[in-house]
Amino acid sequence: MSLPPPDLAAGQAAELAARTAARAADAGLAEVAYATVDSPAGRLVAVATPRGLARIAYELPNGGLDLILDQVAARLSPRIVRAPARLDGVRRELDEYFEGRRGEFDIPLDWSLVSGDFARRVLQVAAAIPFGTTRSYREVAEEAGSPRAFRAAGNALGSNPIPIIVPCHRVLATGGGLGGYTGGLDVKRLLLSVEGRLLTD
Repeated sequence: MSLPPPDLAAGQAAELAARTAARAADAGLAEVAYATVDSPAGRLVAVATPRGLARIAYELPNGGLDLILDQVAARLSPRIVRAPARLDGVRRELDEYFEGRRGEFDIPLDWSLVSGDFARRVLQVAAAIPFGTTRSYREVAEEAGSPRAFRAAGNALGSNPIPIIVPCHRVLATGGGLGGYTGGLDVKRLLLSVEGRLLTD
């Protein structure tokens, strides 16, 4: 009996894995779906639950896919499956954003990975910052109900589990400096430039 060529066997295995993942997702056997998304900001990992998008992660060299999925498994559910079709809407809206054709996202969000009421309020304030505009950390803290807690607001923004979609990149230091950003300042500059603000730090 002859074996199929290695590339054909690998292709069939990948197709079988995709079909199995899709069936598991459709049958409700997987509580969490993920997919990787290529973008001008680098490779992203998108994670969704039945409630909505729960995580966008920059797949940095020191935070690869396995580490991201381990964190999601520990905090959401170990029943994770790669299901790109379930993240097609996320991929499409991100593509439209980076192409300059989308200023607001319509993706349902799952806030399960946000810890604490204040952090959630801060991220909801950030989510409401209009495309092409910015706020300071102090302004965000004030809108979240604690004007003096701008450092805590900065920490909440720094741990934002859904960057880009929840646009913490639109929050700057007082005086207009970039401040910090989980994906790095080059990515923050890129996102602001997509929205028409070219800044230097």
